[in-house]
Amino acid sequence: MDRSIIEQFGSWYLIIIDSFLIIGSLIFFRLPNSRKTKIFYWLPYVILAFTVFYENLGAYTNYNLDFKKSVNALLGNTENPNYNLWVFNICFQQITTILYLLLIRNWLEPTKKKIITWMLLFFVITAFVLQITGIEPLYLDQPIISAMGANMILIGSGLYFMGLITNQYYLETEPLRLISFWQMTFLLFTYSLTYISSVAYLYLYEFNPDLGQSISQIDMYMGIINIGILILIIASPLLPNVFLREPLYEPN
Repeated sequence: MDRSIIEQFGSWYLIIIDSFLIIGSLIFFRLPNSRKTKIFYWLPYVILAFTVFYENLGAYTNYNLDFKKSVNALLGNTENPNYNLWVFNICFQQITTILYLLLIRNWLEPTKKKIITWMLLFFVITAFVLQITGIEPLYLDQPIISAMGANMILIGSGLYFMGLITNQYYLETEPLRLISFWQMTFLLFTYSLTYISSVAYLYLYEFNPDLGQSISQIDMYMGIINIGILILIIASPLLPNVFLREPLYEPN
């Protein structure tokens, strides 16, 4: 086998998340149809599958340099054809942010759901304007879009934890047995710890590569944990003795 294929697709990180997708798929398709059609279960599976897809796409662009150069040329990036930041920008900074905001929205009471809805609209419109005007091209670092997305995830996390200590439904349950509690806790840690890399990706790797590499490692570890929790959300109906049903969202 081509050594470059092994180098790009044989990393411990990709092997773990690819394995998680297989496990998550086996669990998801074991669920009864009544649950597979509920957003509470299919959205975490979509996030899981999409995450594995774009991580492998990133590896593919580093393997197929001609493909990466052609996409960069299409986007207008002829100065740095070896960049594949467009994968990170489109898939993680934008689409994944939208998917996680939708996931957070599921766990909020109706009045707070409206806040997430307006944030989503603002995020999509602002990101589109910043890119179409060339202020933050797809092929370069996007600190404004990155910071905006991270802040919205953190605000959504704050809304969840506010509900956790004020809503009577949450007060009457055990937070540690709610899968939403663990997902929101690690999302909060993830977007707090990796905030620097989100808004200064190129700067870190050009001027302080050691710090950039360290933060990248943290990103991977936290990503694995978050993917693992997504699998637990999907599997939660099969673990009634471990997790309680969500007080504000209880699919039948």
